[in-house]
Amino acid sequence: MSTLILIPARMASTRLPGKPLADIAGAPMIVHVARRAAEAELGRVVVATDTKSVADAVQAHGFEAIMTRADHESGSDRIFEALTALDPRGKVEIVVNVQGDLPTIDPEIIGASMRPLADPAVDIATLGVEIVREEEKTNHNVVKIVGSPLSGTRLRALYFTRATAPWGEGPLYHHIGLYAYRRAALERFVALRPSPLERRERLEQLRALEAGMRIDAEIVRSVPLGVDTPHDLDRARTILATRNVGHA
Repeated sequence: MSTLILIPARMASTRLPGKPLADIAGAPMIVHVARRAAEAELGRVVVATDTKSVADAVQAHGFEAIMTRADHESGSDRIFEALTALDPRGKVEIVVNVQGDLPTIDPEIIGASMRPLADPAVDIATLGVEIVREEEKTNHNVVKIVGSPLSGTRLRALYFTRATAPWGEGPLYHHIGLYAYRRAALERFVALRPSPLERRERLEQLRALEAGMRIDAEIVRSVPLGVDTPHDLDRARTILATRNVGHA
């Protein structure tokens, strides 16, 4: 299937202003994300941004960028605008949305997000990790997947929540917000209005479930580091300073 990896990037971060251009081991953070996405070898990689300085930095490091509107409410809206501009003839079948604040993500994890789409009944694929730290089970910032097991490494998502769920004995799963969409599913999703549960939980993916779309989650072994704070940025710098990323 023809696949396009899109990385939405915006400069407006309240906790870490200018986040996409934060220097990590001699390159902007958004460039590290593009490198990891390219290493996944799934297809074309493009950064979708509303800021010219971000596009310029991406292109200066040999990657592709496209300018999008500044008024998008979500990353999915931004990547849909980018998709329609980059592929007006509809040749791309799968769109992978990789968040622009994951500079240390394992390329294999990006590839794993595609696996559930081997089932034609799946509209959207995503990722999960079993929660092992007790404090994360009750942390509302750790989004949980409530799902029906399909195998040892896959769930059919029934709900996403910030609460501790499901109740009872058994594993809990941390949702990783990386998505692989069938093109038609992304087009349908962005046309939907925000749903009641989405607004209540502040979780965009609930809009798809409430509309009857199917989301399956591939279970992987580790949660990628999301850079949201100066402390996270320091951690990413430490990791990438000691990693041979194969770039000058």
